[in-house]
Parts: sequence; C-alpha cells; structure tokens
Amino acid sequence: MPTNEHELPLEMVRNRPQLVPEMLRSVFGLNVSTNARATLASESYADTNPAELRCDATVLLGDPKSPVLGVVVESQLRALRQKTYSWPAYLASLRLRRRCPVVLLVLCPDQATARGCAVPIDMGHPGWVLKPLTVHPEMLPPITDPDQARRLPELAVLSAPAHADGPQSEAVLRGLSAAIGSLTGDTGALYHDYVMSRFSDAARKLMEDMVKLDNYEWQSEFALTHRAEGRAEGRAEGRSEGRTEGEVKALLLMLAARGLDVSEDVRARVEACTDPEQIERWIQRAVSADSAEDLFT
Repeated sequence: MPTNEHELPLEMVRNRPQLVPEMLRSVFGLNVSTNARATLASESYADTNPAELRCDATVLLGDPKSPVLGVVVESQLRALRQKTYSWPAYLASLRLRRRCPVVLLVLCPDQATARGCAVPIDMGHPGWVLKPLTVHPEMLPPITDPDQARRLPELAVLSAPAHADGPQSEAVLRGLSAAIGSLTGDTGALYHDYVMSRFSDAARKLMEDMVKLDNYEWQSEFALTHRAEGRAEGRAEGRSEGRTEGEVKALLLMLAARGLDVSEDVRARVEACTDPEQIERWIQRAVSADSAEDLFT
C-alpha cells in the first residue's frame, strides 16, 4: 500500500482523476471544463526500454478515445536534472499518441521544490520552451465547505497542512473531517495518517478534538471507528499508563494494516516502551516506514 511522500499524492490522482483538472483551474486558471470527464491512461509511453519513458500518471480529459486534453502528472521530492530530458519526451509521446494538447503538472511537497522544478526547459528550437506547471500545498485553496470536501476529498487532504494553522484553521479541519468521513475501506485511514503526519502539534490536537465531538455526523466505517477510539482516549485522558497502552496498540495496528511484518523483538520493544512521546515519534515514522525495524532508525 503506497504511503510515502512521493507515492501517496499519485495514489490520490489515481483514486480520483478529477483532482487534476480541479488543480489546473484553481491554481493556474486554465480554462478546463468542469464537466469534462477525467480518466486515467497508460503511464508507459514506449514499447522499447519502458523504464526510461514511464511517467508517474496520465490523466485524459473528455472522451478517452478522443480527449480534449492530456495531462502528464509527476510527483517530485526534489528537482532533478534528468527530468528536463524525460518530461518533454513524455509530453511529445502523449501528444503523438492521443492527438490532443498536453500539459505537465508536477506535484511538489514545498515551495522550494516547486520553484526548482518550474525552471523553464529550453528545447533548443527557437521559441520552444517547456514551462512545467508545479504545485505545492500552499498554492492550493483552503477547503472549508464540507460538501466540496466530500466531493474532492483528495484536494482537502493535500491542502489542509498548508492552512491548518491559519485564520480558517477550524473550518479547514472540519472540511478535512468531512472529506475523510466520506471515504470507505482503507483509503480513509491512509489519508488520515498522511495528513496527520504533516500537521503541527496544534493542528493535530485540534483535529483530534474534533474527532471526539458528539454532534459530528461521521459516515464511513473508518470515521466511526476513529470516533470511538477518540472517545476511548478521552475517557483515559490523565491516565498516562492507559494512554501509552492505547498508543502502543495503535502503532501495532498501523504496522499490521500496512502489511509490515512485526517480529517478536520489535513487538517486545514497542510494548515495553512507557514514554508517550517516543511512541508518538514511532507512529509518525510508521506512516512511511518500509519495515517495522525502520521505526528505530
């Protein structure tokens, strides 16, 4: 299950391709129809040596057989020189195959990375310069309308960390709660862990308090479970030992949900820990750890 900083934004695009045209409209002001159908297409652009011509994701707008726009979506944690050669190839190949206009959208974790990836690529031919469209969370609008959050939960999840400490923090977190509460299966837990790992301590505490509100209408199985856990934690508040036991259980459940093997040594070390802050650090690491042993490195 993808959980790291590179893969999860792409998983959001794959789960809801409509996220891409929404970004193009709200961030870059492109004239993209709100009614255009958004579908995923092949991410491999060549039959020979596909590893060199395989983008992260491709979204087609309109009829997949005759699209009005093709979007190459890339996720970048840092600017890489080799991308200045592969990105134009992705666009040219997609344009050739689909016979439609194409754009490049690069998802970045922060402003510095977005700035580095946005450097224009001079192709050498006069007037032929590719200017990547880069986006980071601070560029996304705050999602404060619960209905909008339920309609595009991925947009709410991606933008929330940038606005959770701002003047609209409470409305943003309520929108995020509505977004997560509308999801089913493992997706809600996955998005919740992703966004909570990027929150400040203050935003995380406010979000947890909202989970405990009795008058909030949770919808998904994950949200109902999380609400019950929040109530249990509230009853145990002030009892450090009980709280630590709950966090240990949550950590082990998270590792199991991610499909990571938990050895007896790892389990014993986790269960023996009585420091709540240490367990919280392990929980944060568990979001992107490749193995249970990575908690301790």
